[in-house]
Amino acid sequence: MTAQDSAIHPIAIAPRTPASGTALAALGVASFSLSFPATAWALSGFGPWSATGLRGAVAGLLAAGYLAAVRAPLPERRHWPALLVVAGGCVLGFPLLTTLALRTSSTAHSAVVIGMLPLATAVFAALRTGRRPSRAFWAAALAGAVAVLAFTLLQSHGRPGVADLYLMAGLLVCAAGYAEGGRLSRALPGAQVIAWAVVAALPVTLLTTALALPAEPVHLGARALAGLAYTAGVSQFGGFVLWYRGMAAIGVPRASQLQLAQPLLTLVWSVLLLDEDLPAAAPVTAVVVLVCIAVTQRARA
Repeated sequence: MTAQDSAIHPIAIAPRTPASGTALAALGVASFSLSFPATAWALSGFGPWSATGLRGAVAGLLAAGYLAAVRAPLPERRHWPALLVVAGGCVLGFPLLTTLALRTSSTAHSAVVIGMLPLATAVFAALRTGRRPSRAFWAAALAGAVAVLAFTLLQSHGRPGVADLYLMAGLLVCAAGYAEGGRLSRALPGAQVIAWAVVAALPVTLLTTALALPAEPVHLGARALAGLAYTAGVSQFGGFVLWYRGMAAIGVPRASQLQLAQPLLTLVWSVLLLDEDLPAAAPVTAVVVLVCIAVTQRARA
């Protein structure tokens, strides 16, 4: 364990069993699985910069209200570097990069590219905490990542495009934010971790909104508003509350591998909500991924 990691001392947070932690993390994954379809809906009425700015700004205002309601104290100075990583990766970088990708990529394809996120998160967590999961864990995590990567290349005929580059950059910054947020959730309640992160990003998201709204076309509609409401209230805040609480209970590496199921859930939502076609290879990939998840959850982490 690194010296910096050991400097984060757990506070008195109600203990959770591994089963409850897994359930919380799984609920977070289920919440995130709707993020891409909701973003696609938001893009039907807002430009990419407006959608990203509004998402963060609305979430920041909700988070500020929550922090005021619970009278949360300011985080200690030693916690702010990690909070800024969460803000940069999960509140600013990932939403913007994936929104830009969704202008030219289907939600189904984008979701599967992001299937590399669990492995990236586990690597970041191992580097930051010094904890090393077992070989069985790494083997299963790598197999799951290879499965989704093969699926991605199959769908893109082996030629990743600009959208894929946006998505790859997005998953890297998001993985760093996930790992730092999960680590910090040992010292702060998960709700406060994401709340302070989106509040820290509020000056940037408000400025982005103010500059983008006049410059990009706006076509208000039920779908656009529903998509924006979901990405702001759930994707950017509520889902993270569940996610970080689950990570604190079962550890970042193990929780991260539950996200192997997220692309497959998003595929289902893309068919039901956006009338996209379900790729023929999706069921096979789903079986491989579910087996990998089962192995990572039973492996010593």
